[in-house]
Amino acid sequence: MTHVATPTLHQSAKGARRPVGRRVAPYLFVLPAILLFAGFKLYPIAWSFVLSLYKTIDGVDTFVGADNYSRLLKDPLFWTALKNTGIILVVQVPVMLALATGLAVAFNSTFLKARSVFRLGFFMPMVTGLVAYGIIFSVLLNEQYGLVNWVLSLVGISDVPWLTDPFWAKISLGLALTWHYTGYNAVLLLARLQTIPKELYDAASVDGAGAWGTFRHVTLPGLRPAILLTTVLSTIGTLQIFDEPYILTRGGPDNATLTIGVYLYQNAFQFFDFGYASAIAYALAVLIGILGLIQFRVLGDKK
Repeated sequence: MTHVATPTLHQSAKGARRPVGRRVAPYLFVLPAILLFAGFKLYPIAWSFVLSLYKTIDGVDTFVGADNYSRLLKDPLFWTALKNTGIILVVQVPVMLALATGLAVAFNSTFLKARSVFRLGFFMPMVTGLVAYGIIFSVLLNEQYGLVNWVLSLVGISDVPWLTDPFWAKISLGLALTWHYTGYNAVLLLARLQTIPKELYDAASVDGAGAWGTFRHVTLPGLRPAILLTTVLSTIGTLQIFDEPYILTRGGPDNATLTIGVYLYQNAFQFFDFGYASAIAYALAVLIGILGLIQFRVLGDKK
């Protein structure tokens, strides 16, 4: 007769504990990341909301409830900053995404030689630090000794007040943003473009579709998820824009380039009104959420 060994009580208990250890182990590995996220992300977000309910009066933090939020509705500078940010969003972002789409199609074309070189060249501005490229543009666009005005003077065009005139300051900001982010969005669109089946283009060619018809009925529908992604990311980035207007113009001249990000910074670190700055930040977060939902409704998959 074959004898079957019966596990001891100690062995059974040890075996029962192993599955529990396996279940706990993954959480122990991610625990440091969770703690860091909670300490450097969740806590500041929560404390910022608490700050938005307080105001410093005579050196004492006083609970004022929703007063900081109601103050937003009556603050003309906040509405000026919101209008300026909205102009950038409505004008510069569509132009940038249209250019990025054209570049993505060109980068994917077999007629373009040395495509990798062009892709790298157009993506390189994204690698440049925000402060660094802001300083570079402030030097290039300087009215007195900037390179751009010097080149324009060679063809008989007088100096353009790029950074000192309200209208041209907006143009300068739009040029800087377009230069920095167009290549990045083009690469995102290119990645999606390369996933569109070649059979669709062959079918369009057989049906007699021209270049525009193929682009309209094959390329654009195929790019829809990437267009949604780049639109949402560009919207979030534009609404949070701070570095470029602060470095180029400090929000001037005459508040022409004052954005919500710059105005938030001014209230927090120049006027030390952290409660009001926190209220601006939460109003901005709500605005981003609303615009994101609208974009998903309009550009997202209808299914």
